[in-house]
Amino acid sequence: MITFEKATRTAAGADTLALVAGKTRLRELELERADQHYLGEQLANEDGLAAVDVSGRLVLAHNPAKAPRAEVLENARRAGALMAERLAAAKRSEAQLVGLHEDAELLLAVAEGLALGAYGFRKYKTGKAPVAPERIRLVHPDIDRRAVERLNDLVTTVCTVRDLVNEPASSLNAVQLASELRTLCRNAQVKFQVLDKAQIEALGMGGLLAVNKGSVDPPTFSILEYKPKKAVNTKPIVLVGKGVVYDTGGLSLKPTPNSMDYMKCDMAGGACVAGAIAAAALLELPVHVVALVPATDNRPGGNAFAPGDVVRMHSGLTVEVMNSDAEGRMLLADALSYAERYQAETIITVATLTGAAARAIGTQGIVAMGTADERTFDRLKAAGDHVHERIAQFPFWKEYDRELDSDIADLKNLGSDSAGMITAGKFLARFTTRPFIHLDIAGPAFLTRRDGYRPKGGTGSGTRLLVDFLQRRAKA
Repeated sequence: MITFEKATRTAAGADTLALVAGKTRLRELELERADQHYLGEQLANEDGLAAVDVSGRLVLAHNPAKAPRAEVLENARRAGALMAERLAAAKRSEAQLVGLHEDAELLLAVAEGLALGAYGFRKYKTGKAPVAPERIRLVHPDIDRRAVERLNDLVTTVCTVRDLVNEPASSLNAVQLASELRTLCRNAQVKFQVLDKAQIEALGMGGLLAVNKGSVDPPTFSILEYKPKKAVNTKPIVLVGKGVVYDTGGLSLKPTPNSMDYMKCDMAGGACVAGAIAAAALLELPVHVVALVPATDNRPGGNAFAPGDVVRMHSGLTVEVMNSDAEGRMLLADALSYAERYQAETIITVATLTGAAARAIGTQGIVAMGTADERTFDRLKAAGDHVHERIAQFPFWKEYDRELDSDIADLKNLGSDSAGMITAGKFLARFTTRPFIHLDIAGPAFLTRRDGYRPKGGTGSGTRLLVDFLQRRAKA
């Protein structure tokens, strides 16, 4: 894990990473003319990264090309990830990152990509860990120590979310997830409460309890709250994250090849919202935020809930179960109706909810829909563009409601084969009266191969998006 430190001047002879404003700034890197020329020629590379090894001293430089602002920032992050790879390959544990460019935000983007690109989940690896970058000194006149602290807080939180998603279910059942969230909250000074099975039963959370029926481990319902003294919002923003620590599909066992291989990631939404509220607290954002994480595993054992069952939810509505693999919405629905007590300004659900979302747009963005006003959606989209966790807003037409009509209950938990990501969102909307946005992160939450600063495995998708969204709400 990389830690950044503020430095006032460059160190002669140190391994150097640089953001440069054109070839002429390369002369400030203490290089011979031939090495400057060599670096300058490489700056035209497609990835915008130049590298030279001068008698064991590694020098890497990124020169941002002209492009829309969001693209420039993303290119800087990806250049930072490449720098992390080069440092690891050269077995360097520290270096300096120098801004030879007036744009401080751009240098922070390079640093962000560097830290996120250096991430690795090695908890269960035996033997000596390979040398990797750990300490980076940031040199730029417009970046102060507080900015460096905020950067450290953000990337550390994202990496913690990644760790949770990568943790196998054998070490992270619902009770253990709640314990990890408690630790995350303690470190960020966020108020934390967890409801146990008896309390969940007393509240009548039939959806969560139904999914838990096939498990030997009890469910949990975690409540996180960050309420600063001078919050800009009189009503909180409520984040609800799916916490299915492992999903077999239940009795509707997942039928497709390899479909269970990565189902430890089905709690990525819960990890995301917990990370977002922790980061908001660490960054001292003046926004009142609540996060709810209903958690269990979904297995076919014991008295597992079955297709044909009718479940009475926390809200009092009844749901006909058509497929036990549509379990995430059952948990989230109970959390949504529980959240009515907060009278939220906006409520956002985050979940690896449907394969339909992943099939629709792949791993390059997040499917979104809901009843919130366009101003809120525009703020979310702007945040997504800025951090490159882009939003694809899907329609939420009333005609989709008919897909959930049931002959014997208030609604079904599954629509037809078409538009599965939208009917899932429509199901959730039945359980809240508040302005509502649903984010389906099934595509980008867990990758089967590395993509820039997004690693293979858990990516922490959605955390940076929500933090940027909350920052924009703080300024609104």
